[in-house]
Amino acid sequence: RAWLVVPLIVHEELLGFVVLARSKGKISLNWEVSDLLKTAGRQAASYLAQLEAAKELLVARQFESFNRMSAFVVHDLKNLVSQQSLLLSNSGKHKHKPAFQDDMIETIAQSVEKMKRLLVQLRGGYTLEPPAPVALDDLVRQVVAAKSGLNPAPRLEAGDGAVSVVAHRARLERVIGHLIQNAVEATPPEGCVVVQLLRQNGTAVISITDTGCGMNEQFMRYRLFKPFESTKATGMGIGTYEAREYVNELGGRIEVETREAQGTIFRVVLPLHVPERAPAPGVLAKGLG
Repeated sequence: RAWLVVPLIVHEELLGFVVLARSKGKISLNWEVSDLLKTAGRQAASYLAQLEAAKELLVARQFESFNRMSAFVVHDLKNLVSQQSLLLSNSGKHKHKPAFQDDMIETIAQSVEKMKRLLVQLRGGYTLEPPAPVALDDLVRQVVAAKSGLNPAPRLEAGDGAVSVVAHRARLERVIGHLIQNAVEATPPEGCVVVQLLRQNGTAVISITDTGCGMNEQFMRYRLFKPFESTKATGMGIGTYEAREYVNELGGRIEVETREAQGTIFRVVLPLHVPERAPAPGVLAKGLG
């Protein structure tokens, strides 16, 4: 019962065709009917092309998101591998010491937990909890202790006591850990890396100072915070970019001072968390009265 075949053409490409059954009414196939069918076919073809383009764009965006996430996951895995390699290299000297055995088990447990979290994140099933107050002094102390096996070992100088900010603890820990790791890798064994935590004008400032190789002005201006740009042969150039993006997300900023062959200072400036105070009992009673 097929009567007419109408091609669906867009940009001179045939996407498909529509088969029309024989008309119940009497229609003569003149040039007007022919032009109308061509126009309708091209219109339908354009809608189909838009639908296919939208599907392809969605797939492309999903791949882009996956590739972006993969880059960050690979970067974090690289840091975990470095940590495990350091542990393995020290095991020959200290494996019989109970304290080293305890540290080794704790380090491996933390690494396994981080890798599990990375796999969940890569599968797309990871949702961040809302930001919460974080005791920054405890977090910085914990990160410095985790890096104590490096050479030179970072040194934490006394800060201004308890300091809190609102953040995701794991992400902020990763940011600070990355900056300390970079400082250590840029510093010769006889140099030093100093970490400080200060209060300044309603902000918390984490200062990481090293006596390493420093950076030139051109790298500072054009490449420092760009992804996939790194001065290290095995670097990916993602950690510093991620650090700046997350600190900006928290309403803070990263400041950098550097001189070639003299060293670098990274400052992570974050807004302080000021806990809300409960009203005094007398004020509350007065308000209720």
